[in-house]
Amino acid sequence: MSSKQTRRAILLGLSPFFLSSAVTSATAEGTSLAANPTPASSAGLINEALRDQSHAFEMWDLGGQFRFRFEDKQYFAVPNEKASDFMRKGDSSNEYFLLRERVHLGFAPCSFFKIYGEMQDASAVADNRSPSPDEDHVALRQAWVALGDSSKFPFTLKAGRQELIYGDQRLVGTADWLNIGRTFDAGKLRYETAGFWVDAFVGQPVAPDKFGFDESDPHDLLSGLYASTKKLVPIQETQLYFLAHNVSEHSANEIKNYLLPLPSPRDIYTIGLRVKSLPDALNGWDYEAELAGQFGRFKASDTAPSLTQEAFALHVAGGHTWSNSAWTPRLGVEYNFASGDNNSTDGKHGTFDNLYPSNHGLYGVMDFFSLQNLHDVHLSAAFKPNKKLTLKLDGHAYWLADTQDYSYAGNGTPRKTGGFGLNPAAGNFLGSELDLTAAYAVTKSLTTQAGYGHFFVGDYINTSLSSKGGAQDANYLYAQLTFNF
Repeated sequence: MSSKQTRRAILLGLSPFFLSSAVTSATAEGTSLAANPTPASSAGLINEALRDQSHAFEMWDLGGQFRFRFEDKQYFAVPNEKASDFMRKGDSSNEYFLLRERVHLGFAPCSFFKIYGEMQDASAVADNRSPSPDEDHVALRQAWVALGDSSKFPFTLKAGRQELIYGDQRLVGTADWLNIGRTFDAGKLRYETAGFWVDAFVGQPVAPDKFGFDESDPHDLLSGLYASTKKLVPIQETQLYFLAHNVSEHSANEIKNYLLPLPSPRDIYTIGLRVKSLPDALNGWDYEAELAGQFGRFKASDTAPSLTQEAFALHVAGGHTWSNSAWTPRLGVEYNFASGDNNSTDGKHGTFDNLYPSNHGLYGVMDFFSLQNLHDVHLSAAFKPNKKLTLKLDGHAYWLADTQDYSYAGNGTPRKTGGFGLNPAAGNFLGSELDLTAAYAVTKSLTTQAGYGHFFVGDYINTSLSSKGGAQDANYLYAQLTFNF
């Protein structure tokens, strides 16, 4: 039996475990139907065991996470073996295992002081990509100090290596689906009162280094102001933000073992408004919307001319949950738009800068696209056969916002090789995607999920790859287990 056949056999053997509760039927509880299950809150197995022994352990936070995922990708780009996504020629298969271990230690002797550290090891087994962007051994993921107690004084400060999470992570997030994830060396000052908070932050993204200590990129600075209130409109949370992405000129290979692409020089400023209905505020209905505009300057490389940034993005969504019906069904509709560049010679750059998002699942579980030069129409249906199990069916249809610009991959890079490029005569329909996912909370510490996605290539992809042997629909299958301790 070949190694690929062996890996498929292992996945098939594990499938009954990952989806064993799908046959269970019970009355669902709650109206939240996110892609992941929501187990009962827990301080962690180690914390609970220690605190049961002595109250002295209340000031300590000791725990971690183990995550295992199998991925089977067909007709995805594999560097050194396959030139581009959807290409019929070449090695179309990549099946691998992802392992991630985290352990953290926190100490809070009083309400206004906490110190926290977290280590992470991420590895990939049998990944055809070289180097694998999912492998980073023994890394310092977080190390921060927090000062202040918002219940006694409105200002708090958090400084050090930390996560930055805002909104639904469409622009700034942890990218936690990735095996390595994302953190920043940052400082964050928060002012918080009842129903209102505002953050002022500045930080540099940590660059995962395959062979050395992970350091932040000294040329890349993300800063901003982010405010949120539930008082302005009583049925919704209203958020307003200003984000600055400043990248100085640098050698593209300066961080030689960096596992992700470095951004080109830019000074891009984003002003945005986000609204989201509060849970149970509209008798089962829900809505959210986000509008962001950008200005500043952009350079495709150190030697390229400086262009004026003029771009914007839009997200609108709504749905209804039948909380009193069996399986608590929810139906939703969503539209996402991000501008592209309609003229490469006019001195302007119209492609939206997606900044540092958590893109997984926002535009399909196959992660082929980012919020750049894109129209995405999304229909969804979710069901909860019982309080621990969530089933979701999602359909997406994608178009280029402007045929004079590139198609952009999930990591934000333009598709320029293997037949892709500036192909204005290829049409603007990229294709469609159908995703089926299941997530189950086995216990408050153990969760499982599995999913399948199929991408149907459209006219743009078919035409772009016609001279490279043609295009092929892509498939994605995964199964994941997460244990928090």
